[in-house]
Amino acid sequence: MLLRCKEQEKYLTFLTNNFLLSAFTITQIYKARWQVEIFFKWIKQNLKIKTFFGTSVNAVLTQIWIAMCYFLLLAYIKYQTKYKYSLFYLHRLIKETILERLNLVDLLNLNDKLLPKIKNTEQQLALALY
Repeated sequence: MLLRCKEQEKYLTFLTNNFLLSAFTITQIYKARWQVEIFFKWIKQNLKIKTFFGTSVNAVLTQIWIAMCYFLLLAYIKYQTKYKYSLFYLHRLIKETILERLNLVDLLNLNDKLLPKIKNTEQQLALALY
């Protein structure tokens, strides 16, 4: 199918086996599909979902919703505490200190030199031995 692009002043060719739809409808389908691809790229980059644990619609949606809630909580914590580093660094910080009994605001105010001193690996090893 051939469609004239008004903005770029040229013709675009779209390949399809559905000859019942108009060229404009085919372009809208391609555009919608591209939006889905952009959404899944954003999920992989920001929500850190590499694979889905289940294959049912409910399992996939549940995993996406949980990851989005976690992402929004991180963004809210970053906004409320005026945390100066990226969301990814905040995620790593929480992930590394999840078993420590620390106040989150105090944790976010630590600098890079004090953070290794806070982590007590002996307690985590003791938990693993039992």
